[in-house]
Amino acid sequence: MTESNIIEVNDSNWDEFLVNQEKPMVVMFYLPTCAHCKEIEPYFREYSTEFHASCTFVRMNGLESPMTARKYGVRGAPTFKFFCKGQAIREEVGLVYPSILRKAIDDLIKHGDECVLHTSPLPDEISPYE
Repeated sequence: MTESNIIEVNDSNWDEFLVNQEKPMVVMFYLPTCAHCKEIEPYFREYSTEFHASCTFVRMNGLESPMTARKYGVRGAPTFKFFCKGQAIREEVGLVYPSILRKAIDDLIKHGDECVLHTSPLPDEISPYE
């Protein structure tokens, strides 16, 4: 990315990036040819400028990072995943109203730590066949 306030990550650097993240984080899973992604992206960029001091903004190409997309249950683009302390705590899927995305970011910054404290994560290895 040309803007320093949006970071492009992929399957190869995601785990290390996530572990080292101290601020709340918004990840936009996108596809390069997705018209809906292109429509919402200017707002994502605007919010990354507005909130950069208190939140990290990340983009991840779903085609180039299928393992990470699958790990977090991403089934369509755009999907916005909201992380706090390394845990995904919320998502918005599809071409949401920009005001909804903005409010979700604001809520993440204000209440993300609280959400993590009130969430019990499932182990990554859960299988219905065991």
